[in-house]
Amino acid sequence: MRLIIAAHHEPGSEKVAREIAEHGVEETFRAIPEHERADIKEIYNAISRCGGEVITPEDSHWPSAVNDLQTPPIALIVKGNLSALTHKSLAIVGTRNPTPYGVRAAQEFAAGFVDREWAIVSGGAYGIDSAAHKGALIAEGITIAVTASGLDIPYPAGNQRLFEEIIENGAILTEYLPGTTARPHRFLVRNRLIAALSEGTLVVEAAFRSGSLRTARDAADLARPVMAIPGPITAPTSEGCHRLIGERCAELVTSIPDALELLSSLV
Repeated sequence: MRLIIAAHHEPGSEKVAREIAEHGVEETFRAIPEHERADIKEIYNAISRCGGEVITPEDSHWPSAVNDLQTPPIALIVKGNLSALTHKSLAIVGTRNPTPYGVRAAQEFAAGFVDREWAIVSGGAYGIDSAAHKGALIAEGITIAVTASGLDIPYPAGNQRLFEEIIENGAILTEYLPGTTARPHRFLVRNRLIAALSEGTLVVEAAFRSGSLRTARDAADLARPVMAIPGPITAPTSEGCHRLIGERCAELVTSIPDALELLSSLV
């Protein structure tokens, strides 16, 4: 039933989340006219062809932290190591156009947290996301990519090799059914999952207006720690981080011990 609901409604719908909370999954399913219901067998076959598995809140591998969201996912589609979803994790996010400073910082923080048996969560995009995933992989740790498209249409396509490396120990996770392409609004919806899956969120580099700031605010809405790495005051790629720090939305961190101390005091 959950997959039929997911096929009928875009993820992140407040209306659907409210209906499920008030009336339950079965009633929400029954409200969909029969002639509009997707073919459940076709959906499962499409997911299977992608190498994915469906999990719901009833499954042992369901990451219960996402239930804290105002619009929790109806179901999740996962490729890779399901146990990665319940691992203690840090989200690392940032610009798609980082400086060498940002790439180095993302990789070093990711590797440092992996060395301390944390998983790294990010969005699989170019830039800081990729640097964070690669830092975790270099340290032979677990990393999770949360995507804004179906498993059969990986985005960005140029990161296909990275995605293959991620699923060796970690996972690719999405709310979107096969056949769904990445669109700007879907990245914003996806960002709330990155924040919810993690004990805290670290913004490495971000422009003044950036999707990474949305992830940071999603984390703050969940009362999860938000951290930001400062950069040169003249660097446009650090304006978003400085904005978060200036608005008291994020704590300034300059080292892995700083971040760990902050997380241990607030988590």
